[in-house]
Parts: sequence; structure tokens; C-alpha cells
Amino acid sequence: MYGPNEYHKGRMASVIFHTLNQIKASGQMKLFRSHRAGIGDGEQKRDFIYVNDVVEVCYFYIKKRPESGLYNVGTSQARTFLDLATLTFKAMGLSPNITFIDTPEDIRETYQYFTEANMEKLRAAGYDKPFYSLEAGIAEYVAAYRSDRYQRSDR
Repeated sequence: MYGPNEYHKGRMASVIFHTLNQIKASGQMKLFRSHRAGIGDGEQKRDFIYVNDVVEVCYFYIKKRPESGLYNVGTSQARTFLDLATLTFKAMGLSPNITFIDTPEDIRETYQYFTEANMEKLRAAGYDKPFYSLEAGIAEYVAAYRSDRYQRSDR
């Protein structure tokens, strides 16, 4: 999940938060190189979901009260880290400057190359709103990041 005001999360903030800060500090973004056959550098995929979508799902739960249980919340649309980085540069009005570094040895064997939420249960419960595309979410996130409303003196 990503969205404005993630400063307090530190190391656990979203990838886009760290991408923005890397670009701001160095003009480039470093992504993990792939260490799996058939998967290109930066082609690892995640189901990135914008915080506004999560809020809408929470509102749905409060209002509609579907059957109790565990529900996935995601876009059900896995996208690459390369997509995320490229779109962030674009939203900032910059040309992409992406380099690849080795995935650290201590996480290399357990690093997830693909995550994608199965949204069938939530959709079957009646949630029918579309989710932000990665393009729209990043554009809104970058605009919020640049706005006075989300500026912090410690950046």
C-alpha cells in the first residue's frame, strides 16, 4: 500500500516513497537485479494498491457489512518495480534513470518475485468499484508529495 504521509514508517514506507526520495537525492533509482531465470531485472511484480482504494474498501465493509472473514485487498493487477520507477520519473517530469543492484544475499533466496491479490471474495461480497491504476495512483501521490500540504522540513 502506498499513499501520502508515510514519513513515520521509516524503512517500512512504500517503494514509491523510497523511489521519490532516491530520485530527489540522486536523480536515479536503484532496483534489484533479478536472480531468477526468465525474469528480467526490475521485472519482479507486486500488487501495488493506493491508500484511497483501501479506504474505499474499509468504507464498504462498514456500510455493507459483508460476511465476516478474511478478504484480500489489492488491485489484482501485479505490476513491475520497473513500471513503478518509470512512472514515478514520468510523474516528476523527469527521464528515467534506473540502475540495477544485486539483491542482498541474506534475502535473495526468499525474495518474492510475484504477489497479486485474488479479489474474488471481495467482488463476490458486492464490492464493484474500480481501483486506481498504478499510473493514476503514482501521479496523485507525486502531486500530493510536492504539495504544501505534505511538505516536511526534515526531507
